[in-house]
Amino acid sequence: MSSPTVLEIVCAHSPDSDDAFMFYGLATKKVRSRLVSFRHVLDDIESLNRKATEGLYELTAISYHAYPYVSSKYVLMASGSSVGDGYGPIVVSSRRLLPEELKGKRIAIPGTLTTAFLALKLFEPDFEHVAIPFDKILDAVKDHEVDAGLVIHEGQLTYGHGGLHNVIDLGKWFRSTYQLPLPLGANALRRDLAPNIREECCRLMRESIQYSLEHREQALNYAMQFARDLEPALAEKFVGMYVNDHTLDGGDVVPRAAQKLLDLGYEAGLIPHKITIEVVR
Repeated sequence: MSSPTVLEIVCAHSPDSDDAFMFYGLATKKVRSRLVSFRHVLDDIESLNRKATEGLYELTAISYHAYPYVSSKYVLMASGSSVGDGYGPIVVSSRRLLPEELKGKRIAIPGTLTTAFLALKLFEPDFEHVAIPFDKILDAVKDHEVDAGLVIHEGQLTYGHGGLHNVIDLGKWFRSTYQLPLPLGANALRRDLAPNIREECCRLMRESIQYSLEHREQALNYAMQFARDLEPALAEKFVGMYVNDHTLDGGDVVPRAAQKLLDLGYEAGLIPHKITIEVVR
């Protein structure tokens, strides 16, 4: 009796230390499957959001803000979310600004489909946004090309090295305003995958994250190659911020928080249609 054919799944995620940490078990084949194998594709999150609108990859990281635009093609996975619980993307400036002074300012953003951009628009609808690659934003602020910058990824921990100032932490604002964590990124599976394949992908994702949490030192060493010159202590802190219990399984809290975020976006006219969060596990 011949063994079943192993289906190759293209798994797309960002080249960031937190994503690398959670995919460590899969990328190094510590976690395996008889049904599927993974081919990893790395790209920045805004590019992944855009490609998800075309249904390009079977499994992909997306921003929660992008979900309404891709929900006909994808369903969210319970495992793999990046969630800021009382912290999150920050707005930085070269001179001290009060949060209310962001009104009317020219602000660099890492993409219009990022959750960070949606959160900032909910906080302050009136500003001029300039979309540039996320890893160029701190330089744009330092060079006074913009009044402020919306910072995601490791820049949240390193902005002070360049003498920049924290104007507002959007995760902290969301928590204090709505008593919920801010769900930023998710993993999504294409709807046309067979139910047993979707179930297997969910199992593998959860086990990969669990493996990394249980083998933290090895997983961190692996993730360091994606940490963009971040010193080890800061890389570990960043990974710890965004790979946590919410990442292993979002439970009820993460979908509820995501639903609130997207409802607010719809009510503010920032999202074109009302959407219901759908999660597989």
